[in-house]
Amino acid sequence: MSDRRHAPPTRVIGPRGEPMTLDDLPPANTKRWVVRRKAEVVTAVQGGLLTIEEACKRYRLTMEEFLGWQRAIQKNGMPGLRATRIQQYRKTPPSQSTTAYEKSNARASA
Repeated sequence: MSDRRHAPPTRVIGPRGEPMTLDDLPPANTKRWVVRRKAEVVTAVQGGLLTIEEACKRYRLTMEEFLGWQRAIQKNGMPGLRATRIQQYRKTPPSQSTTAYEKSNARASA
């Protein structure tokens, strides 16, 4: 058997079906994480462009945050990454779906 190690790929197919290289990834100082950027980072890790550790270090993400993005994509596709739509994709029991506003109004009227 040979002891050759495989070099990481130089490009992968991105979340929108286009070839993607390290140069196509979001800048390391990204502050605004839109769906596309999150999906690009997850795709890069899954495709071997970056390791999960490299991605977390480069983008200052926690492992939990990155794995959350990965789970969201696996469960709901790219729409699962939308921060404003997260409640649509999470199954919240009705007893826990009461908002703080509703709770404060219920206390005030009691």
